[in-house]
Amino acid sequence: MFAIGEKIVYPMHGAGTIEAIEERNLMGEKCKYYVLLIPQNEIRIMIPCNKTETVGVRGVIPKSEVDHVSETLKGASTEMAKIWNRRYRDNMEKLKTGTITHVAEVVRDLMRVDREKRLSTGEKKMLSNAKQILISELVLVSGKCAAELDVLIEQSVMS
Repeated sequence: MFAIGEKIVYPMHGAGTIEAIEERNLMGEKCKYYVLLIPQNEIRIMIPCNKTETVGVRGVIPKSEVDHVSETLKGASTEMAKIWNRRYRDNMEKLKTGTITHVAEVVRDLMRVDREKRLSTGEKKMLSNAKQILISELVLVSGKCAAELDVLIEQSVMS
């Protein structure tokens, strides 16, 4: 169980703070939900408390892991499929894991592909979403603003 005020990551959506735990009646059954506020895009998400493991909810990384994320962004690109739809599927699987390293790899690899050749519309949207997910967690951990982190990501990937 997480507590009100804890910072957590909800895969495919990003990181936020639990602002409440509410009990709702859904189809005759009472269920507790975490109310997660994701400040990056100012949305609130309700996550069933009994499904957090199933959907991959986890606590944010410790501040000591930020350097590892930076190294991942600077690291060598992953070997990716030449066909965009295969690349898309592979990257989607990484994003679904919810691990910050996989999210950073997707951001790094898609940014580098975009530099060499234009990404498909779907991949551009995926890159934007992955970047938002990555930044949302780093904002909570590092204390830096989103714009500053966006610049740092660009610099790390393109160095």
